[in-house]
Amino acid sequence: MTLVVNLNEDEARVYDRRDPSRFQTTRGALLVGVQSEFFVIDTAEQASVIGAHFKPGGAFPFFKLPAGEFHNQHLSLDLVWGTDARDLRDRLLEAATPEGKFQIFEECLLAHASKPLLRHPAVSFALNEFGDVRRAPSIAHVTDQIGLSSRRFIDVFNDQVGLTPKLFCRVRRFQKVLRRIGMGRELNWTRVALDCGYFDQAHFIHDFRAFSGLSPTAYAAHRTEHLNHVPILD
Repeated sequence: MTLVVNLNEDEARVYDRRDPSRFQTTRGALLVGVQSEFFVIDTAEQASVIGAHFKPGGAFPFFKLPAGEFHNQHLSLDLVWGTDARDLRDRLLEAATPEGKFQIFEECLLAHASKPLLRHPAVSFALNEFGDVRRAPSIAHVTDQIGLSSRRFIDVFNDQVGLTPKLFCRVRRFQKVLRRIGMGRELNWTRVALDCGYFDQAHFIHDFRAFSGLSPTAYAAHRTEHLNHVPILD
């Protein structure tokens, strides 16, 4: 999840994934939920921004609603924080230095924090297990060790992380592929698919398109130093 404040104008545009000529507008302070689909941004809006990019399971104490409620959403922050969102942006604009802006941002986050700030022990354990790219344990293997029913574990994980465990692991696997591509070596797609845990190349291509909107070869041809950003293709 990401909290972003546009300091240039009190507006942010969220573009239609299939037709970038269409967009919806939010206020300049917005909350971006955990994403499992690609979305289109306007780089011109990135000229002056401040924000917080939360680690998995790190945002839930600050927004009251379960993180899963924000899945694939882009929302004006005032829908979640009310007038505090506008006050935050006004104070950020008045601050004279970057250090001052970050201080204000931190104070606002802490003011909205609700306890407990720590993740549920089962969620922390699962994130640690899923984060081990060498072992890539199954969800069933993790569930067997945490003392919760499968249904309860899925609910707690989704509430705090914003994705179900299965979808979280799919996104992680896709991110592993992007890092592999980013290494700049000659690519053997079949080898990449197998090394990153896909059953076959068809499974690999399906997930890649679902998350990025591109084929692996199209992504590789247009990738930038930022693994999760590629320019709009004509």
